[in-house]
Amino acid sequence: MVREPLDNSSPAGTPVVASEGEIGGCWTVRARGDIDSDSVDPLFIALWQAVAGHEVVVLEASAVTFADSSFLSLLIEVHQRTDLRIAAPGPALTRLLRTAGLDQVLRIHPSLDAALGRPPRAS
Repeated sequence: MVREPLDNSSPAGTPVVASEGEIGGCWTVRARGDIDSDSVDPLFIALWQAVAGHEVVVLEASAVTFADSSFLSLLIEVHQRTDLRIAAPGPALTRLLRTAGLDQVLRIHPSLDAALGRPPRAS
């Protein structure tokens, strides 16, 4: 089941939650764009709703172009309450997570399949 995001328009008009739904037994939230204190609320809501009903939550972050401390705080809070897995963060987000030391705390995976625990696809 995949559902469309809530009304989560960021100042630039692009929703930060692209989609959310169950994939392979894990609740997956796809985030995108710039996530900062002005735009984090829809992602906050989506992740907290996921935490309430799912043991494993995957944040697919390949389309996140910017993130600030409000995003990092949200990740830490969600991580403390469920099995949070970050899938496919881009170079900028990977650098931010490493700089903050969260690469040593959070479960970060190179792809959505890896975060879901699926075997690599044959080429």
